[in-house]
Amino acid sequence: MDVKDAVEMAKATVTDLFAQEGLANLGLEEVEYDDAREQWHITVGFSRPWDQYGALSAASGILGTRRTYKVVVIDKDGKALSVKNRETADAS
Repeated sequence: MDVKDAVEMAKATVTDLFAQEGLANLGLEEVEYDDAREQWHITVGFSRPWDQYGALSAASGILGTRRTYKVVVIDKDGKALSVKNRETADAS
């Protein structure tokens, strides 16, 4: 499985699993290949309706939408093995 196929599978997996949550702005963030395990680790980011900053945040100068990041592990045969949270550092 090449990188493009792995990314497509990761996006399809996240889209399917979170279909009822109103995903928006789904996009590729990171790609890593684990040679020893023959697995792709694909990080995708997206937004959900409740990720919008509220009025209080806007009043304090914080605008926009937060993103959720998930790491999807894909094996050499194209099977999604896991979907986990990708923790990020808070930039504020």
